[in-house]
Amino acid sequence: MIIYAEVECILYEGHSLKQKRSVIKSLMAKLRNELNVAVTELDYHDLWQRTKFGIVTVSNEKKHAEQVIQEGLRIIDTFNELERTLTDVEHV
Repeated sequence: MIIYAEVECILYEGHSLKQKRSVIKSLMAKLRNELNVAVTELDYHDLWQRTKFGIVTVSNEKKHAEQVIQEGLRIIDTFNELERTLTDVEHV
């Protein structure tokens, strides 16, 4: 089972692309290390207050894959530097 999530976020405290990339790099590393998921920034590369992530997990059990994605969303929500605005989860 493959589950894919697109997550859009707003960074309120960011005042530069350098600061945005620092937050994004930290978040992506945490997701990869704790959940063993594939994650990348999909859009808004040149905007310092917005970002869009793609997160993918593969599992032989649907329930496990869903739990991993939900845990990833929870981790994103713990980052005080950004706010999750739109989330689209798809089962492939």
